[in-house]
Amino acid sequence: MIRRRITILFFLLACALLNAHAQDASKTLAERLGFPRDAKLLIVHADDVGMTHSVNAATIKALDTRLVNSASIMVPCPWFPEIADYAKSHAAVDFGLHLTLTSERIYYRWGPVASKDRVPSLVDDNGYFHHDWAASTKINPQEVELELRAQIDRALAMGIRPTHLDSHQYRLISSGKELFEVFLRVARAYKLPFFVTRDWFADHAYLESSLTPADIVIDHTVTVAPAVPPEKWSEFYKTALKNLQPGVTEFVIHLAFADEEMKAATRERDTWGAAWRQRDFDFFTSREFRQLLQEQNIKLVTWRELANTVHP
Repeated sequence: MIRRRITILFFLLACALLNAHAQDASKTLAERLGFPRDAKLLIVHADDVGMTHSVNAATIKALDTRLVNSASIMVPCPWFPEIADYAKSHAAVDFGLHLTLTSERIYYRWGPVASKDRVPSLVDDNGYFHHDWAASTKINPQEVELELRAQIDRALAMGIRPTHLDSHQYRLISSGKELFEVFLRVARAYKLPFFVTRDWFADHAYLESSLTPADIVIDHTVTVAPAVPPEKWSEFYKTALKNLQPGVTEFVIHLAFADEEMKAATRERDTWGAAWRQRDFDFFTSREFRQLLQEQNIKLVTWRELANTVHP
């Protein structure tokens, strides 16, 4: 009789746990964060931290306003040690890692963290990451995984405790299922959430099919495109904020000061260059942006908060 009661008790407990899991799985990301289903939630996320001192300084200043509330760090870049030291002493800041496999600038370059002889498909004849991946560029997925792990391990060794992972130039997202699965495998191995959004599912069918219910999926993302002229910069962001959809949206922005260092590092083209990044800095640290958040009832959330919905 006692054994039967214990069996029934375990059965009822298992049913309750399964029911609770099913209920949690049916919740939207906003609801899992404790907000209503129709809440408008925003991550203001600064990419490319560590690229230059100018990027670091502008990002730190923007984070201090609490209007920019998340960022990700490029471990292979020359100014990584500076931001690593800052991140180590500011553990509450929402820093992820901007996993990097390309070096797109002409006069300012970086290469792999792993030994070049171990990742030959990722480097050009000069030992830097490729400027771009042409159709003829044969990227070895095993070497990609080795390099991603090397970047994460270096960040951990230097005291960074990342809240999430994302991909520089979306290379790990848009380059096919095989590299996306490398990204997933590495992220899951380190128990870190990774940036992927439902907005990308239509263009890359393998994204949704590769994910599990345990993975965090952002609802939407917004980033300014090169087609937007400088005089329309603020208008683009204001329109995006006024049209923000319910759920969690990430604004991917790029910050720096338009100083001599940044102008020199990006002088071969204007896209994502010094002036571009200064415009982003000016808008997202402005009183106007703060006021728009209030007027539109938009709440800021972080990757740290998202991670706690999976691993509280």
